[in-house]
Amino acid sequence: MAGYYDDLEIRDPAEREEALAEALPAALSRARTAPALARLLREVEPDQVTDRAALARLPVIRKSELSAAQSKTPPFGGFTTRVAAEFDHIFQSPGPIYEPGRREGDWWRLGRFLHAAGVGRGDIVQNCFGYHLTPAGMMFDSAARAVDAAVLPAGTGQTEQQVRAAVDIGTSVYAGTPDFLKVILEKADQMGERLAITRAVVGGGALFPSLRSFYADRGIATLQSYATADLGSIAYETDAMDGMVVDEGVIVEIVRPGTGDPVPEGEVGEVVVTTLNPDYPLIRFATGDLSAVLPGISPCGRTNMRIKGWMGRADQTTKIKGMFVRPEQVAALVARHPEIARARVIAERDGEMDVMTVQVEAAGGAAEDFAGSVSDTLKLKGRVEIVPPGSLPNDGKVIEDRRSYD
Repeated sequence: MAGYYDDLEIRDPAEREEALAEALPAALSRARTAPALARLLREVEPDQVTDRAALARLPVIRKSELSAAQSKTPPFGGFTTRVAAEFDHIFQSPGPIYEPGRREGDWWRLGRFLHAAGVGRGDIVQNCFGYHLTPAGMMFDSAARAVDAAVLPAGTGQTEQQVRAAVDIGTSVYAGTPDFLKVILEKADQMGERLAITRAVVGGGALFPSLRSFYADRGIATLQSYATADLGSIAYETDAMDGMVVDEGVIVEIVRPGTGDPVPEGEVGEVVVTTLNPDYPLIRFATGDLSAVLPGISPCGRTNMRIKGWMGRADQTTKIKGMFVRPEQVAALVARHPEIARARVIAERDGEMDVMTVQVEAAGGAAEDFAGSVSDTLKLKGRVEIVPPGSLPNDGKVIEDRRSYD
C-alpha cells in the first residue's frame, strides 16, 4: 500500500512544533475540567505551556497515582472529562485499572499503524487480542475499521478453531501478541493446513528477532506497535524497520527514571507521554517503560520523532504473555497465605513463548496449594516452585525478567 495515512505524518518538524504550541494550551484547558487533573494542574497557566520545555516543567503522573485515585473515586479516578456513562466502553486491566473507550473515530489511533503495515481494504484481519474485559481487542478492531479492513474477532486461545477460521475465510493479516501466531501456525502444520496470512501486526509483548525471522521465513512480514490501554498508540514500526515513529496524537518525552527531567537525545530513560485525547487527557503520564530517542528522520519519510522501541522497564512491573504483572500483585499473593514469607516472579522464555515461574518461600504447603492464588492475583497461570525460607535473594526484587532482548 503506497502513501501515508495523512499529511500529518510528513509535516516539516517545525510545522509540527508550531501546531503543538496551539494544541497544548487547549489540551491543558480541557484537561483541567477533569477533577483529578484540575487538582494536579491547579498552579499551571495553560496559555504559558506552548512548547516542550514548558511541558517538561509540569508534574509527572504515575500509574500508582491513577490506581489510588480510582480506588477512591471509581471508576476513572477523576481523570476523564466525561462521566463513565458517557463512554461506549469501560475496560478492566490487571491491577485493577479501569480504562474508558469510545467507538467514535479511531479513538485509540492505531489505524495509523495498520496503514503503515500495509493493511487496508481487501484484507481480513484475524484479531487475536482479547475482547474480554481488557481493551486490546477493541483497540485493534477499531484500527482495522479505520483502514476499511474486515475483522474476525477471534480473541485468544482455541487454536484449532483459529486455524479452521483462518483457512475458511482467507485471513490475510494476523493481529495479536507476537508469540501466539507461532502457536496458530504450528497447529495449522499439525492439521495439514496452509494459511494465507502475509502480514502480522503485533503488540502487547516484545517481538524477539528470532521470532520475526521465523515469520519472515514463512512469508509473513511482521511489524510491532507500542501502545497502552491508557494512552492508545504511542509509536509504531514502519517498513523502514528503523526504530518506531511516534504517533501524531501524543507527545513523547524520554526522562530520567524517577524524575520528570528530559535526558539528552540517545540516552535511555523512561517514556513519558502526553495524550491530546480530549476525553482522557493524560498529561505527562509515566509509562514505566524504557526507551531512547533516535536521531534524524525515518527512511520511510515520516518526520515525527523516532524512539528505539521498548527497552525494558524503569520499575519492576513486567509484561508476561502480553499482561502486566506488578509488584503490588505479588504482595497481594503473599498476603493471601500466612505461610508464605516472600515470593518472586520470574519471567523466562521457552522457545518463543513466555514462561512465568513463581518462587515462594513457604514454611509449609505444596505448589498446588498456591496455584489458584497465583492465577487470581497475577491474572496469569504459571509454575509454582516452593523454595526454603531465606533462600530468595535479598535484593528487593519481587519480579525478575530473565529474557534477553538482544
